[in-house]
Amino acid sequence: MDSMNHKASTALGSYAPEDVTFLLKKVEMQTTDVAAKEEAIQSGLRHYSEMISMEKAPTAEYMELFAKAMETGAERMGVESARLAHAIAASVEGPITLVSLVRAGVPLGVVLNRAIKALGRDVEHFGVSIIRDKGIDDEAMREILATRPVEGIVFVDGWTGKGAITGQLEASFKAYSDEAPKFVVLADPCGRASIAASGDDWLIPSGILGCTVSGLISRSILNKDVVGPGDYHACVQWDHLADHDISRSFVDEVWKYTQPALATEIPSVWNEEARRRHREAADAAVAWVVEENVVANINRVKPGIAEATRAILRRMPEKVYVSSPNDPELAALMHLIEDRGVPYVVAPEMIAPYSAVTLIQKVS
Repeated sequence: MDSMNHKASTALGSYAPEDVTFLLKKVEMQTTDVAAKEEAIQSGLRHYSEMISMEKAPTAEYMELFAKAMETGAERMGVESARLAHAIAASVEGPITLVSLVRAGVPLGVVLNRAIKALGRDVEHFGVSIIRDKGIDDEAMREILATRPVEGIVFVDGWTGKGAITGQLEASFKAYSDEAPKFVVLADPCGRASIAASGDDWLIPSGILGCTVSGLISRSILNKDVVGPGDYHACVQWDHLADHDISRSFVDEVWKYTQPALATEIPSVWNEEARRRHREAADAAVAWVVEENVVANINRVKPGIAEATRAILRRMPEKVYVSSPNDPELAALMHLIEDRGVPYVVAPEMIAPYSAVTLIQKVS
């Protein structure tokens, strides 16, 4: 590590500076190949956050699937972001501080930041790391709370899977407040967010890409070799993919639909009864996959379209459960399944409210 302690780099990420401030430490790190990473995680030798695998450019064929997802998904994300912005504005009296969970929360956070500004509210937007079993980046939170009131903190993520990060967030936030954290997502199939646009497991376009739609940053890293006392959690910036980066154009495209939709205030559909129904159904779906496959480690189960897709891209999948192989929402996932020869099982009733669930191979 260099002798000067750099908490964060001002040149971090590829978004416009007014759209988001990443509170992350930019580092360079040796990458770990997927098989070695899987072995180390499952043997308990290393935590997933200590390693990073090299991100590859999405293929032209995969980007065509992304373009198809944008044809319907960009408008839905835009309109629902407007709805969420109104819901956030109604739930916070004073200054609003969006804390997007890196990385999946960031594209939505950028759009919400613009929308809440357009509603005339005092808003700031930060990208912060949260890591399962380790918690939220305390250094970053202290930095934010030095200038922004805790009552106005709103955490943002793209979607929920099993709800593990929600649980982590609730546990971590106790250090800063006696209140439960405000947690906002576009899609909340497992019913664990406080504000959500719906409980549908739908194809959020940013969910099927990695760094090229998240400001070129890697998943966050917490490894004592690169993160010292007083540092933020770390990330690698994947500059080798700069030619493929669509982070700015993606949020600009979604914003085209958000801006006009802000004129209409639609009440949030997410109430306690809807959340409860989704929680029960989601728990039952995960329990079924666990029982069906005699799974000892629940972290091998990745439910929801986005998580199921990312698990195929980043991990070693054993099989995928899908609601229907012909569902247009699952086109990108089915492409990966066929491309990589991953077995799949059609089980719509058993995995509802999810459209897809990936089971990661047991390797140790």
